[in-house]
Amino acid sequence: MATPTLEARVTAMRWEANDIVSVELRPATAEVQFPPFEAGSHINLNLPNGLSRSYSLWNDDSERQRYVVGVARDRKSRGGSAFVHEQLRVGDTLRIDPPRNNFKLDDAAPRSVLVAGGIGVTPMFSMLQRLVAQARPVEFIYSARSRQDAAFIEAIEALAREHAVPLTVHLDSERGGPPYLHGLLEGKDADAHYYCCGPTPMLNAFEEACAQLGYANAHIERFAAVEVRSESPSTGFEVVCAKSKKTVPVPAGKSILDAVLDAGLSPDYSCMEGICGTCETAVVECDGELEHLDSVLTKSERAAGKTIMICVSRCKGTRLVLDV
Repeated sequence: MATPTLEARVTAMRWEANDIVSVELRPATAEVQFPPFEAGSHINLNLPNGLSRSYSLWNDDSERQRYVVGVARDRKSRGGSAFVHEQLRVGDTLRIDPPRNNFKLDDAAPRSVLVAGGIGVTPMFSMLQRLVAQARPVEFIYSARSRQDAAFIEAIEALAREHAVPLTVHLDSERGGPPYLHGLLEGKDADAHYYCCGPTPMLNAFEEACAQLGYANAHIERFAAVEVRSESPSTGFEVVCAKSKKTVPVPAGKSILDAVLDAGLSPDYSCMEGICGTCETAVVECDGELEHLDSVLTKSERAAGKTIMICVSRCKGTRLVLDV
């Protein structure tokens, strides 16, 4: 059964940088409170045009009366960010999904290094606020095309000054190109936790640098799906739905999500690309290997085989039992 949505009202919209706006949401009913959230969380906006899109919360996770997201206008928008920028207005009401966190912050780490690129600054800004509030050691590295493209830059600089947070700002327009992450990260504490959110090339460079430098505690969040090709021929299998007591055939070329939706079930889902984590479903049993084609689960989570993103991933065997 799908998770119940929340009714929210747009109470403020603010220009933050070139093609980036903040959207502040509060409960549509004054007597209602939003559920708490953690730094790194995102929410799904269920837009009036029928689309559902995930956006990271950037405000302080101690706030309980509002959610604030940052939305970059995607030049290749399929209707989500374009709707927010062109049609969403203060006073509008939306159905939103409760916060979900695929990018958890370990605020007990001996030190945290936050690396943000472009609109990827949104979850990192929330993490920064969390860590300074707890007086935890943290460094911040922020990359953007130019200062005019760097959302929240003044607030981040002010927070860094106030709390003596080491801050590196790399502006491509002034440095002649993107940052060399290996150089920015080398020489740091191997026991620190490293977090990165930004465009795909930056995330790839971050993962490569952390691997070369021996930094085991590296965490990323993607806003775009990584193309992962199936290593085996697409074959059909059956999904046994433990909660609903249904057995659903999943033919070759059809996703588990589409199959269970066609069978009348209503699991949570949003992006249908394996990047938001909304459709993450517990695996009860699998008679073969799981084929993880998402961009959310870590290598260790994939190896454990306890969950699967049913919008893209599959079963290499003939029978998969899910908690749905």
